[in-house]
Amino acid sequence: MSGNAASWASPQRSTLPFSEEHEILRRTASRFFQDECVPHRQAWEDAGMAPRQIWRRAGELGLLCMSTPLEYGGGGGDILHSIAVMEEQVRAGVNAPMLSLHNDVVAPYISRYGSSAQKAHILPRMTKGEWIGAVAMTEPQSGSDLRGIRTTARPDGDTWLVNGRKTFISHGCTADLIVLAAKTAIDGANERISLFLVEASGLRGLHRGPPLDKLGQADADTAELAFEDMRLPASSLLGELGGGFRMLSDRLVEERLMTGVGAVATIETALAHTLAYVKQRQAFGQPILNFQNTRFTLAEAYTEAAVLRTFMERCVRAFLHNKLDAVEAAMLKDRATDLQCSIVDQCLQLHGGYGYILDFPIARLWCDSRIAKIYGGANEIMKEIIGRAL
Repeated sequence: MSGNAASWASPQRSTLPFSEEHEILRRTASRFFQDECVPHRQAWEDAGMAPRQIWRRAGELGLLCMSTPLEYGGGGGDILHSIAVMEEQVRAGVNAPMLSLHNDVVAPYISRYGSSAQKAHILPRMTKGEWIGAVAMTEPQSGSDLRGIRTTARPDGDTWLVNGRKTFISHGCTADLIVLAAKTAIDGANERISLFLVEASGLRGLHRGPPLDKLGQADADTAELAFEDMRLPASSLLGELGGGFRMLSDRLVEERLMTGVGAVATIETALAHTLAYVKQRQAFGQPILNFQNTRFTLAEAYTEAAVLRTFMERCVRAFLHNKLDAVEAAMLKDRATDLQCSIVDQCLQLHGGYGYILDFPIARLWCDSRIAKIYGGANEIMKEIIGRAL
């Protein structure tokens, strides 16, 4: 391996087939996060969310819905566009605006499963940042158990009547468009999950809680939602009736892939910050990098990061060719987020007392990392998916 570790631990060392177009987008994203988000991070953390105007600005810069088809106002790109943006957001150290949720989770539900009318109505608004997207799956009593959800949608004339609760919903406070999972049953059939497109603005029966006070990612809007006789038009059904579980499972592959991408970027960012710190921090008359414990800790972490990046990039290539399956996505999500938490913790330890101070990037990375083993399906669920395939 040539070059020093600081240059190695960066997205530029990637072997993925980034084109000049991808790199232009990367530079645009870097400027956006550094110049227009980082200075406001504390204010957004205090508010529990980013302001709506930052979404419109992201839309102006072409940072929204990059893989959405051109005919609906999107970029017509691929997952490499999303990876370039995510890596720069991680390196900047800001969680809001949550572009990957909007771009790589919500928008693909509409572009893949929506009708032509739904696509034409929703996607241009999401691309411009006029609408913010969310997915509402998790419920207070079900967690990662999608089949255990209790929110119901019952036919009532030419409408659907929705009742239930959701929790831990990213963009719960601000979302204009919510992909909602609910149990449905018609003509005495067994209940099955269906998906609905909820246009949230001014909708009667939709109640949003305040931003949840979280351990980390304080600038990322997360809230509880309640539905009390919320009426949706018949046209709000996404895809086929009762097909929600299949659609959710299918889309979780990409979500877990992107979670792995974010974990790798976080590890590399933490290592870069830590290497710079241990080179300049003095103890007993010498830089603490000179101590064997520091060198061995970083040597193991850099090696684990290199191996993880290789597997992550293999998964990305498989996804580009429509060959990434749920088991490999679960493997990546499980291993990457476990390593993310353990390596960031080791990096914090090498900072000593300064690692506990939120003015230092490593402290924020530590707080923000812990959720990665829970969202997108808890890692225990990932192990179950892998184990069932053995």
